[in-house]
Amino acid sequence: MNHGESATSSAPRVILASQSPRRRELLDLMGIRHEVRPANVDETPLAGELPAAYVERVARAKAKELAAAFSDAVVIAADTSVVIDDLILGKPIDAADALRMLGRLAGRVHSVFTAVAVARAGRTVSAVEQVEVSFRDLDAAEVAAYVATGEPMDKAGAYGIQGLGATIVRRIEGDYFAVVGLPLARLVTLLRDTGVRYQFGGLVVGGVDAEQPERRCSF
Repeated sequence: MNHGESATSSAPRVILASQSPRRRELLDLMGIRHEVRPANVDETPLAGELPAAYVERVARAKAKELAAAFSDAVVIAADTSVVIDDLILGKPIDAADALRMLGRLAGRVHSVFTAVAVARAGRTVSAVEQVEVSFRDLDAAEVAAYVATGEPMDKAGAYGIQGLGATIVRRIEGDYFAVVGLPLARLVTLLRDTGVRYQFGGLVVGGVDAEQPERRCSF
């Protein structure tokens, strides 16, 4: 499956290790032609694992799995979690779970952690963005009506800031695109660290800075 037809023929092969339509749309927004190859990794948090470490571990595992199968490609992977009261909220398992998540988030501030990892030529670099998100107050009827739309069901924390869920977000502090699921500015930096430069509509292979660290975290 290919996306982002505006990229030039000299662009490197890019694989998105995710089936998230939001991440596909964001790469399309950047003009990056890519193939969608979802990774299959265990996303169970480890005992006592902190949210930032969790999402980064999962994103790196996704990137490395696809890189092992497609050694000629640039692999992009990401993972997002919503955290409140020291609880990591993933995707709801059913409507009742979505109701519980949204009821906990309503009228409060929570954190969104999104990790992005890039693998190329045997090297994997990664980083984590942390964003604070504030919800307006929601009554039970509003929560039920939002869940009934179906939008929360495939999203961490049971909401989509880029969709109908935008109406329940009062403010954010940090990278909006990290909340959507792929921090674009951070992605450009990581691509550069692996020797791939973004040229406003496509990617070209350039020189890698060997002094760049394996991990570049913002939290």
